[in-house]
Amino acid sequence: MAEIIAVLCLIAVAVMWHRIRMLKKDIYSFSDRLEQCLDAMISGQDIENFGELKDSLWDKIYEKLRKLDHMWLGQNQYNQEEKRQIKELISDISHQTKTPIANIKMYLEILENEEDAARRTEFLGHLKGQTEKLDFLLQSLVKMSRLETGIIEISKQAARIYETLGRSAASIVPKAEQKGISLFADCDERLMAVYDKKWTEEAVFNILDNAVKYTPSGGSIHITVSVQEFFTKISIKDSGKGIARERQAQIFGRFYREPEVHDEEGIGVGLYLARKIITLQNGYIEVVSEPGKGADFQIYLPNEAIS
Repeated sequence: MAEIIAVLCLIAVAVMWHRIRMLKKDIYSFSDRLEQCLDAMISGQDIENFGELKDSLWDKIYEKLRKLDHMWLGQNQYNQEEKRQIKELISDISHQTKTPIANIKMYLEILENEEDAARRTEFLGHLKGQTEKLDFLLQSLVKMSRLETGIIEISKQAARIYETLGRSAASIVPKAEQKGISLFADCDERLMAVYDKKWTEEAVFNILDNAVKYTPSGGSIHITVSVQEFFTKISIKDSGKGIARERQAQIFGRFYREPEVHDEEGIGVGLYLARKIITLQNGYIEVVSEPGKGADFQIYLPNEAIS
């Protein structure tokens, strides 16, 4: 019996080793193609040949990159400034993908040579985390490219703000509960406004996600809505660490992260996307904050006649 168990263990190890080897090969192939494709886009070269190798994950990502490339190079309606912005976006994405890909390769190298089961489990967890980060990063590429190139048309219609806030809050509740953070909302359920429900929900979620991320355990987040003369104001106030005045303009930059919070998860696109979404609706976002006194993100949506 002991010999059978030993043989089964050896087979299991061999199968796992083979799978790791195959995964390593696929990851290296994927990362090489992604890097080469992004570099070609930045330099203005044709990327059609990068789609020849068949791989479901790569094909999915390549198709999005190809569409972005065609929008950038093949349509004359974009002026030089718009083209510069798209090129800068691609360059930023290229830079941001390097770290998770390098980490994935490192963990694969360790897994290939690691014999201890507990250590393998640990590094598989790290590998999963980096893969999820890369996936989130590429999803952000799609959202940013669609917003910045005008593919997305903001569709504003009369809707209840309370319901939109409720959907955003429901999505963030699991994270808040993990840290014991309390969420409070003060919004008239009957209050209507004209805005894009889907994208405004995402903008509010991104700000709530940021608030949960940088609010300590046991803290609180308050959402309040008020109607002013020209705008409807949505305030999201947390009891977090606060933001220094000199950094308050920078936090809305693409991929910006404050130096002291690099240990926190995230890639620095949430606030950038939130501001972009609200700006496309002729609104704006302000932040009122002091270090140690939390932050109050204020979304202003223009008041429009409800037909």
